[in-house]
Amino acid sequence: MAEKGLRSWVKENWVDIANKKSDGSYPKCGRSGGEKRKNYPKCVPIAKARGMSKGQRAGAVKRKQAKANTGPTPSRAATFAPKRKKAMMGGFMARRMGVR
Repeated sequence: MAEKGLRSWVKENWVDIANKKSDGSYPKCGRSGGEKRKNYPKCVPIAKARGMSKGQRAGAVKRKQAKANTGPTPSRAATFAPKRKKAMMGGFMARRMGVR
């Protein structure tokens, strides 16, 4: 993706995963002429939307809606949740359990 450049990134087919249509497809990203939608849009390329699980899409939409959109510019929310570090058995809980 990095070598393709900004032009190809902009030309990708962007869809709104927050507002699924009744036929199962996603509407194009962006609104025209005062169009109202149920949820605030979360836009991703169609290839990424198809590769996401149902839970990942729901989480992305939830993170987007949790960000308060205050102001003229749209708020940015991570599409995927940051990975959590696994607890090592050398920390506080290991000493407490007597593993050492």
